[in-house]
Amino acid sequence: MQNNNNTKKVCTITYGCQMSERDAETLTTISESKGFVRTDLPELADLIIINTCCVRESAENKIMGKIGQLKKLKEKKPSLKIAVAGCMVQQPGLVEKLQKKAPHIDIWTGTFDHHQFEKLLDFVDEGGKTAVVSEEACVTTEVAPLAEKGKMRTNVNIMYGCDNYCAYCIVPYVRGSERSRPMDVILDEIKVLVENGCRDVTLLGQNVNSYGKKDGFAYDFSDLLTAIDRIDGLYRIRFMTSHPKDLSDKLIDTVAQGEHICEHFHLPFQAGSNNILKTMNRGYTREYYLERIDRIREKIPEARLTTDIIVGFPGETEEDFEQTLDIVARVPYTQAFTFMFSKRSGTVGATLPDQVPLDTKKSRLQKLMGLQNTRSLEWRQKMLQGRYEILVEGPSKSDPEFLTGRTRGNEIVVFKGEENLIGKLMTVTITSANSWTLFGEA
Repeated sequence: MQNNNNTKKVCTITYGCQMSERDAETLTTISESKGFVRTDLPELADLIIINTCCVRESAENKIMGKIGQLKKLKEKKPSLKIAVAGCMVQQPGLVEKLQKKAPHIDIWTGTFDHHQFEKLLDFVDEGGKTAVVSEEACVTTEVAPLAEKGKMRTNVNIMYGCDNYCAYCIVPYVRGSERSRPMDVILDEIKVLVENGCRDVTLLGQNVNSYGKKDGFAYDFSDLLTAIDRIDGLYRIRFMTSHPKDLSDKLIDTVAQGEHICEHFHLPFQAGSNNILKTMNRGYTREYYLERIDRIREKIPEARLTTDIIVGFPGETEEDFEQTLDIVARVPYTQAFTFMFSKRSGTVGATLPDQVPLDTKKSRLQKLMGLQNTRSLEWRQKMLQGRYEILVEGPSKSDPEFLTGRTRGNEIVVFKGEENLIGKLMTVTITSANSWTLFGEA
């Protein structure tokens, strides 16, 4: 796998959610333990890792296009090794088809087999090709628990898998059932991350609110947050994703009382109609969801709320869609991630009758986005001339003369400042805003 200057390089290409990014970081770190150094340029790499997503079939098509592009790169450089990992690979029976379509790939490996990645690298280094996709998870510990050490912001897995089986979602089928990591292991990992410069941690799980329940722990997610809040040197604690049906009063109180726990709830409601929520198998009603929002705002008036919304789910009528708009009009979301429903083979939603026409879905999505963009801008304009504490992260991607930071509510702030501010907490005054970004002065 070596190149001309005797330094092996690995390039990682990631698709999907923050958990997918965390998995990609783990695989990259395992590669580093084998002597590779990172590069962002595939043409310089001796090993390319593609960590995949399969939430939407459009994502799969994009990934297959990238895999096809890499064939030409491998023809120019036969020593190049290519590994394809993650959710797309984990789908039952798919690897056999993929191997035939893309024989230039050296390693196919799913979401349950990170612990074997080092051995897979050794195997292909000796000239073989391999596919390892276990049907069930056999480990719940991190293979490379300090994968992101040295970074100011990092993600930490606290649990894996999902037991909710929402009708539109493939995740339970490719990430398995819920299983949680013990508290002491998570605390030890975060302590070392802090020692290495991390100041902002996001706790990851498909449904963090159900942390530990299935495993029979004597503590729950609120207790975990409280314990993490006591770690010296950690400035910010975030978490996602919360499932509305499991959002307890105890968790809301814990966030309200925490010193470093950010007042931000990412609480997907997905649809505003009870009929659609039932078909989606979400496990709550719009009335219950709005009651949870009211409880958050009562206990934490400054809380930031973000959400996920799907339009055009099978059977969605114009009246159903208007109920979705009604929730967006009622709740002051700072940001919403909006999607058109798309059939995902292997899920219940793909087989339901009364599929909504594409032009109707597009029209509804545009109307929803227009409303939410207006609401987001309203929220940010209310922040004008306000003073907010931010954690300075680094130079702005669009203009290196400016720095970027985040509020406790996860809003991005761009301001002019010196590099010596990076990694520090400071106060800025907000001077202008658009729907996505705040601009300020130190």
